[in-house]
Amino acid sequence: MIRYIKIIIFFGFFVHSMWINGQIDTVEIREIVVSGQRSPSIHSELNRVVTVIRKDQIRNAPVQSLQEILEYAVNVDVRQRGNFGVQADLCIRGGSFEQILILLNGIKINDPQTGHHNLNIPIDINSIERIEILEGPGSRVFGPNAFSGAINIITKPKESNNVNLVLTGGEHGYYKTNLSGSLRLGEVSNFVSIGKSGSNGYIENTDFGITNFFYHGSVTSSHTSLDIQAGYQNKGFGANSFYTPKYPNQYEHTKTTLASIKLTTGNKIKISPLIYWRRHQDRFELFRDNPAVWYTGHNYHLTDTYGAEVNSIFNTNLGKTAVGLDFRSENILSNVLGEPMGDTLDVPGEPAGFFTKRKSRENISLFLEQNLIIEKFSASAGILANRNTDFDWKMYSGADIGYKITPDIRIYGSVNQSLRIPTFTDLYYIGPTNVGNKNLKPEKVITYELGTKYQNQFLNGHLSFFRRNGKDMIDWVRMPDSLKWESKNITQIITRGFEIAGYIDVNKLIDKSFPLKYLRLSYSFLETEKQSGEYISAYVLDYLKHKLNIEIEHNIYKDLRASWKMTFQDRAGTYTDFTTGKEKLYKALLLVNSRFFLNKETFTIFVEASNLFNTQYFDLGNIRMPGRWILLGGTLNLDVDK
Repeated sequence: MIRYIKIIIFFGFFVHSMWINGQIDTVEIREIVVSGQRSPSIHSELNRVVTVIRKDQIRNAPVQSLQEILEYAVNVDVRQRGNFGVQADLCIRGGSFEQILILLNGIKINDPQTGHHNLNIPIDINSIERIEILEGPGSRVFGPNAFSGAINIITKPKESNNVNLVLTGGEHGYYKTNLSGSLRLGEVSNFVSIGKSGSNGYIENTDFGITNFFYHGSVTSSHTSLDIQAGYQNKGFGANSFYTPKYPNQYEHTKTTLASIKLTTGNKIKISPLIYWRRHQDRFELFRDNPAVWYTGHNYHLTDTYGAEVNSIFNTNLGKTAVGLDFRSENILSNVLGEPMGDTLDVPGEPAGFFTKRKSRENISLFLEQNLIIEKFSASAGILANRNTDFDWKMYSGADIGYKITPDIRIYGSVNQSLRIPTFTDLYYIGPTNVGNKNLKPEKVITYELGTKYQNQFLNGHLSFFRRNGKDMIDWVRMPDSLKWESKNITQIITRGFEIAGYIDVNKLIDKSFPLKYLRLSYSFLETEKQSGEYISAYVLDYLKHKLNIEIEHNIYKDLRASWKMTFQDRAGTYTDFTTGKEKLYKALLLVNSRFFLNKETFTIFVEASNLFNTQYFDLGNIRMPGRWILLGGTLNLDVDK
């Protein structure tokens, strides 16, 4: 580990000295700068689809969690196991939930045990400044596991001293409290958030409790900034049929701790070294109470992930260049996953728990990206060289090109490769209905995309077509005559699709007095072909074939407003009905969420309904989702400086 850290530090100073005569132009622009490529760029200039969900769109939305706001993003499939952030799997463009990279303020926070834990993030939705969603491969930008896309969650301390309080209550004993505040001391900005939520559950064994703590500090000067973040989450929940309907009395308890430090310095040459650490502890109980006589005990897992990165951006005669080096170490202690240990270790905080297995692996990536703008033409090309403890060096490349037809219209095309490294669950898990495979290889993919984007002051949208050719795809599959799910490298999966999305700021288009504030529409279509025999798939092949989203916010009377989010989803694939043992098609569904709210300068009062029409549905087979759920709440927001 020390050797890799020294390499990263040396690499950063080497780049700085080698290119000290470079130059970077600074342009002030109101547009959002996003991370769709290795060097952050203006949103409208990207030759990729990057959806940005802003704070003002989150604040008034009829949602209570990150998972719910992502439900309404184009081509994002959120497969929830219960509401309000209990647990959910994210998929982009028909990929599996393991194929997305999750970042918090640019820091990778994926869980190496399983993608089921990727959204165990210790932040409240009210703390989010914006969300960036990159659709399509991102390995040459972010490294391994940005396979079908990446989601970057951004927080930011306020410029002024501020206190915010959120109180919410509702049916099924639901409650949520969150207290947050920003404090600025000279060049130091601090943001702290602490919150707790829970419910008695909408059916038996769906109760939950979640506690979050998060801190984000920032120190800025003329050409240097230092960002520090730390967070902790404690979550416990009844997991009715979560992993198998055969045992509906499951329970899970997770703890997530994370911290990172990032320095950005330089004017002509920007260098950004960072270090980070994430720990995730999980206790899974197949029987919450009254265990079967054959049951030998709970599953315990503890993962520690730490890493270091350095990224440098500078200008040359060829345009803007970015080079980077990334080291990541993933480690697990478990009584289920990994290689047997010679001795046992106590599980922290669990008197009856012992670790008997462990596994460690290291990953190192080298990045190079070149960006070029010549009048109306722009291009970005890059390469990733990656090596893992279990796999030798491999190269993955990609390129995006674009052309501005008019100041508002851009056409673009891209070709990108990507990879995903198997999780510890893929490799080692053995359970009542699942068997892992430690001989798995990384997934590989190449994606082709063509599209057009439009953006002006009141309207933005895009139309894109893509084809993804996947090789050695990892999935949990079984034959029709088998009850055991096995992790395998499926030979090949080809995914084709298109999407169209548009956002109209009606107040800017017409007038602020017009009742309709904004309208957002999106539609996506996918189809998948597999060449893997007659396997029944648990994840990869039950994608959203059709998805239509409609979002509206409008005035009712004076400061009284309403927001609506509607999604129509038609899922391909089948699931095995537990009561009959037969394969059943997923039913198409329409979900509507609404919120009526009164906005004043210092407070907001709202009433909210999720699943307004009480639709009965499954995101995942045999896991019943809640019906209509009504909430009442309010926020108090005080600027202390005023």
